[in-house]
Order: sequence, then structure tokens, then C-alpha cells
Amino acid sequence: MIVISDTSPINYLILIECVDVLPELYGRVVIPEGVFEELQRQSTPEVVREWIAAIPSWLEVRRAHVSAAPELEALGIGERQAICLAQELKAAAIIIDEERGRKEARRRGLSVIGLLGVLRDAAERDLVQLEPALSRLQKTNFRVSDKLIESLLLREPERKNSKSSP
Repeated sequence: MIVISDTSPINYLILIECVDVLPELYGRVVIPEGVFEELQRQSTPEVVREWIAAIPSWLEVRRAHVSAAPELEALGIGERQAICLAQELKAAAIIIDEERGRKEARRRGLSVIGLLGVLRDAAERDLVQLEPALSRLQKTNFRVSDKLIESLLLREPERKNSKSSP
């Protein structure tokens, strides 16, 4: 399975020490060159820059052929390239959080996963403990409504109970 990621999900997964769930969940993750460059910017947290400098074997950087479609112009370079690369590689999904990017990816028929979806899926496979991961995420500058966090956490005991049932 090939999954394409935008910058933000990888950045925050590194910051909350959960990035290793990506190969466990999806196998191979591909990022476009624009995302690679964004993860190396001076304004990017040092821990993220250090991580991307020693790229893991499960992460691949690819050149994206970005179309000149006007609907992509409002998006950042990483989002534009990630969407185009996901289409080009016929990826199983794209991991993207920015709302305009998510809408455009869906409009193009791509399966969209957000950072919270990655964490939920990782918790379902017992790769992370959801509550501490979300708590660490809330200590970053990631913007998410408290309501959404609460709804994920409310479902967690239900999920754990259904796993322990025969």
C-alpha cells in the first residue's frame, strides 16, 4: 500500500513521538519534494529537521508533476504536490490536515486521512495509547477543537471493550 503525506501530519507525528506508526499502518509512505523541503526549513522545529535529515527506509521522496489547475493555486506547495502525487501514483490514501487541501483531495476522488485519523487507527491496532498521544498533540500548536478530541476519547473505552469481548 502506498500512502502520500503532506507536511503537517509528519511534523506533528514527529513532535509527539508517534511517527513510527506510519510504516506499521501503511507500509510505504511517500512524500513529494515540496514536503521534504518544508520539513527542512529553518522555521521547522529542530527535532523534525533532525528526523528528516536521517530519512527512514520506509519513507520515500518523489518528484510530483503538479498540474496548473486553478483550484490548486490556493493551496501550499506541499499540499499541491501531495495531491498531484497521490493521483499520479494512485495512492491508497493521502494524509492531509488543511481543510482546503482535504476538500480538493476528496473532490479528486482521493481517500483522505487526517492526523487524528492516523492516531485513531494506530490506537485501534494498539500501536499508541490515544489519550497520551492526544495530550502531547494538544501541547503543540496543532489546531483542533476540544470537541473533536473529546469525541475521540469518548469512543476509546468503547473500542477497548469491544476488543476484549470474545
